[in-house]
Amino acid sequence: MNAVDLKVLENKQINNDIYLIKLEGDTSEIKNSGEFAELKLDNYYLRRPLSIHDYDSKTVSFLYKVLGHGTRDLTRYKKGDVINTILGLGNGFNDLNAISPLLIGGGIGMAPLLNLAKRFNEKNIRPNILLGFKNINEVCYVEEFKKYGDVYVTTDDGSFGYCGNPVSFLQNNNLKFDKYYACGPLVMLKYLTKYSTLGYVSLEARMGCGIGACMGCSIETKNGIKRVCKEGPVFDADEVNL
Repeated sequence: MNAVDLKVLENKQINNDIYLIKLEGDTSEIKNSGEFAELKLDNYYLRRPLSIHDYDSKTVSFLYKVLGHGTRDLTRYKKGDVINTILGLGNGFNDLNAISPLLIGGGIGMAPLLNLAKRFNEKNIRPNILLGFKNINEVCYVEEFKKYGDVYVTTDDGSFGYCGNPVSFLQNNNLKFDKYYACGPLVMLKYLTKYSTLGYVSLEARMGCGIGACMGCSIETKNGIKRVCKEGPVFDADEVNL
């Protein structure tokens, strides 16, 4: 874990209220897909936690959705601006031993899965990728994911792809996997863990400190109380009580 000053390379709108910001600097603290970072925005006391979308030795990207004042103000950062960022936070997707991995993203929950797909490609594995959206207006980044895996898309209203959600898709299609790696709305993860516990879920939570000190993001698990920011955000699907 380390706080570094990162320079904005680009900050662009992807679709409706989805944006991609790419920062340049020392990213050596990042170790695994699924980790998150804490960004210090001007005029805010608390940092903003964002899941890492992609990274390499010199850059890190965040795919984020405008949900409040903080993320709205983040869209105003321009090329050349500097954001102090804490990297190396959280427990990511450490287990890449799957032979037939399935990556499941609900909405903006797809954010950490792109780098994970790349990591499997490095092992000569092309994963199945299941992306769920509310409707066709929210569908995005599908073509980017297709570079790294076989992509299936669901929409709640059937306006694009399969009509339904990722869990109902799995219930009605013979999509085989030995482990899944999922991130998305809590309700999706809840029903996913009821369908199968052969995998990992990345949880979202309101965070105060982001480093495990304040206990504000604590959740109940089968192994006691754990912190999403420290022991998570990635947990074994069989461990969490959703």
